[in-house]
Amino acid sequence: MNVTEVHQRGVSNGLSYDLLLNTTSENSTIIRGFQSPFSPAMDKAINSFTIIILFITMISLGCTMEMAKIKAHILKPKGVAIALVSQFGIMPLTAFCLAKAFQLGPIEAVTVLICGCCPGGNLSNIFALALQGDMNLSIVMTTCSTVLALGAMPFLLYLYCQGFSGLENAVPYAGIVIALVMTLVPCAFGIAINHWAPRFSPMIIKVGLSILLIASVAIGVMSGITIGGTVWVVLSPELMAVASLMPLIGYLLGYILSTLFKQNGQCKRTIAMETGCQNIQLCSTILKVAFPPEVIGPLFLFPLIYIIFQGGEALLFIIIFRWYQRCKPATEEKNVHLTDDKLEEAKVP
Repeated sequence: MNVTEVHQRGVSNGLSYDLLLNTTSENSTIIRGFQSPFSPAMDKAINSFTIIILFITMISLGCTMEMAKIKAHILKPKGVAIALVSQFGIMPLTAFCLAKAFQLGPIEAVTVLICGCCPGGNLSNIFALALQGDMNLSIVMTTCSTVLALGAMPFLLYLYCQGFSGLENAVPYAGIVIALVMTLVPCAFGIAINHWAPRFSPMIIKVGLSILLIASVAIGVMSGITIGGTVWVVLSPELMAVASLMPLIGYLLGYILSTLFKQNGQCKRTIAMETGCQNIQLCSTILKVAFPPEVIGPLFLFPLIYIIFQGGEALLFIIIFRWYQRCKPATEEKNVHLTDDKLEEAKVP
């Protein structure tokens, strides 16, 4: 690792970024000395837009939650407990190991760790539905992980940042906690809508998911055009490899862990999806709002790269599952015919 001295010190949103600016790897020097291309007005506009999208997304997530189903799973918490261990055990550890394996620089490592420590998002509910999973478990797990993230996410970030030199005191915990609180308020509002006016929930969910996908593309394109050539920093081979491996490892280990605890097929598929799927909008908001642009540079776009691989790999599993479901009945029917033919042969004297 090379050490490059950049004569800049500062505190923004409770983050002392002197260490991040001074300790750099060869590929990270551009980011530490990154000159924000955004004017103050543009930066505030993107921040505000990101926060508004997060609010809308979390309201739509809240509209999928039902208090009766949450209560039922809390009374029998085995499945939820396994799922939460997967969410806050597997993904942060995976992020840490990948950051170490690919020798990421300090700010890249923080970006990956924040993504890995985020709670589950509402895309996991769609994937679980497509895989004929346990939708009650999926919704309850998303609810519980969102609430528990308020304490678990800062703790896990503090724990894993100890493994990187210069990051022990560099994470903006106050900004992250504020962002998490911002997710709970609209989520509670969505739960209230689903309880008191459930007829509006399907429409809000569709609108929220549509806005999430459209806004992700819009923010990516707008930021890419504004940032220019430095956007290639987030498309480095190391970060692309991490973005592709993280959700895949989460899906596989979530399925394996639930298998070890003898969950049924529906629960195993649900836990796998909930483990690998992160709340990308929350991650983007934390990276864009909690970190100053001189420090984060174009890395706030990393969640958009992650969601591409997250969705693509989930789609691959869905296709494989659907193909298996089609082949399975045909195989069983063939076996039945063979058995009948053998019985008839046995009856012939």
